[in-house]
Amino acid sequence: MALIIGLIVPLLGTMLGAAFVFLMKDEMSPRLQKSLLGFASGVMVAASVWSLLIPAMEMEATEGAWGVVPAAVGFLLGVGFLLVLDDVTPHLHIGTDKPEGPRSHLSRTAMLALAVTIHNLPEGMAVGVVFAGAEEGAAGLSLASALAVSIGIAIQNVPEGAIISMPMRAAGNSRWRSFLLGSLSGAVEPLGGLAVVLLASLMTPVLPYMLAFAAGAMVYVVVEELIPESSEGEHSNLSTIGFAIGFVLMMVLDVTVGN
Repeated sequence: MALIIGLIVPLLGTMLGAAFVFLMKDEMSPRLQKSLLGFASGVMVAASVWSLLIPAMEMEATEGAWGVVPAAVGFLLGVGFLLVLDDVTPHLHIGTDKPEGPRSHLSRTAMLALAVTIHNLPEGMAVGVVFAGAEEGAAGLSLASALAVSIGIAIQNVPEGAIISMPMRAAGNSRWRSFLLGSLSGAVEPLGGLAVVLLASLMTPVLPYMLAFAAGAMVYVVVEELIPESSEGEHSNLSTIGFAIGFVLMMVLDVTVGN
């Protein structure tokens, strides 16, 4: 039951954020968007460190200095996986008109959806692998810590849902269509999380690698997409403040709820 709740909560966060399209009449202000992007970045980096990389190293603590190898290898593999996925998938980031990846005849909406899928996949993997580690009794991981990650991802999904649905509304889509597209952008998270849980249950020895892999994938999204978007133009200091708040919030969640 805890697993089901943990996988669904992040999706509910996305849906809540997407519902902002019913509350806000105009396009989201640049200041608010930068603040929210910074906040999401902070949560993802803190989750990567406190909930994924540190437990991955704690699981191999008996190996001495070599215990850091699974975390290092898994992290680099996660970055590499997202790098390849980003390169081979045609997608379009919100706020830009130039598609990335190979040329395709996909619609603008389809490429926007693919961009969001690439972005959200690591978050679903992170939730799934932490729950898998908790179920296997891995050092440093418990159901409480897994729920803390799920809640943290859900909190940062609220601004993400709004950032996705609001521009779609501004582009001429109806409020309900914008809400549905924004909500569906988070559907990959519970699916990706469930897939990781099933895989981890069959491959327990590689769990430290999988924890670090999810961390690497999330950090790639932060460095490649969120930070550049939040730092462009004016008011970049707001994204820095948002980052600090998001990081501290996720850290506190992990330490208080996770223990």
